[in-house]
Amino acid sequence: MFAQKTYYEVLSVNEGASYDEIRAVYRAAILNAHPDKSHPKLDSLGSSDEKGEFLSVQRAWEVLRDPKSRADYDKQLQTSRQNSANIAYEIEIEEMTIESTGDAMELMYPCRCGDNFSIGSFDLREMGILIDEDGEIYFQSSDCTYASVVLSCGSCSLKTRLVINKTS
Repeated sequence: MFAQKTYYEVLSVNEGASYDEIRAVYRAAILNAHPDKSHPKLDSLGSSDEKGEFLSVQRAWEVLRDPKSRADYDKQLQTSRQNSANIAYEIEIEEMTIESTGDAMELMYPCRCGDNFSIGSFDLREMGILIDEDGEIYFQSSDCTYASVVLSCGSCSLKTRLVINKTS
């Protein structure tokens, strides 16, 4: 399973850091990660990594600087940690098959036991995620770009984390 850095790890601060601590670390990190900064030892392949680091630092700051978005992120992080021990693997919503069932849709992914992991469009709507007939994903909140939910197999004890990223 791919382990992604938390926004706290991106900025190298502890989760209890104050706004002022996060702001100070962000300012230093954004200067160090800026793609226009001269790095003579890096070849042209390094520039893509630099941009990725810069964007990660910027996104971390955008979430952690606002008390409401930070609280939402902390809640999501805590839920993720609680569920991670039981997760067999992660899947992305694009990997799921969509079946239309009248006025609703069901997204399914095959489990190795032969049954499926599934989630309905009504469940996704409760999470603030809309999906159209073409499989396009829309978040009801414009500032939300990521969501995840743990799905259980219909027959066995396996669980998977469904990761939903907003596509630009």
